[in-house]
Amino acid sequence: MARRLLAEGLGSLLLVALVVGSGIAAETLSPADVGLQLLENSTATALGLTVLILVLAPVSGAHFNPVVSLVDWRLGGATGLAGRHIGPYIAAQCLGGAAGAVLANAMFALAPVQVATRDRVTVGTLLGEVVATAGLILVIFALVRSGRAALAAPAVGAYIGAAYWFTSSTSFANPAVNLGRVFSDTFAGIAPTSAIWFVLAQLVGTALGALLVLVLFPARPSSDHNPEALT
Repeated sequence: MARRLLAEGLGSLLLVALVVGSGIAAETLSPADVGLQLLENSTATALGLTVLILVLAPVSGAHFNPVVSLVDWRLGGATGLAGRHIGPYIAAQCLGGAAGAVLANAMFALAPVQVATRDRVTVGTLLGEVVATAGLILVIFALVRSGRAALAAPAVGAYIGAAYWFTSSTSFANPAVNLGRVFSDTFAGIAPTSAIWFVLAQLVGTALGALLVLVLFPARPSSDHNPEALT
């Protein structure tokens, strides 16, 4: 279990460092072009997330996301996360996310701990977060329930990269990433009040995504890799 929590914390740390660090780099390299900044940020995040999942999935399942862990617990069946591990997983993810922002700030010679001031809340961005999160849950658990979990890394990376562009919120889709972004007042930052609303939208999207999974893929997985076996 200690190895699994380390993998979840490390993966969440590196994911937020990817998001925030590439955002800082993009803002520095392309200060006058927001579209190019988003392209640089989304490309780094999509590629990096794919690698992180490939590396750490054999240890912890590579959730890096509290809502993924919750759905895995509820829908995973015999291969899902045990209820007693939900709290530790979420704690590791959130602590890792906050540490990732601090690391990214420090790497770019900024104040390590900041509080973001970027207000991102509109009706449209909250709807975008519902859509982004529902889509992420559907992608992951459609693959798991159809026996194609090995494709999760490239599929999730591709989905997040695309969702940066087709959702108005730029697809946070992860409460641990929300928390991390609060601690960086940069291109990727989000103000604390906005982060709270984003988490609520993500929970709605999680419920919608789980419902779609149950309707479209009613059979539970029976033979996919089970990280519970590593305890």
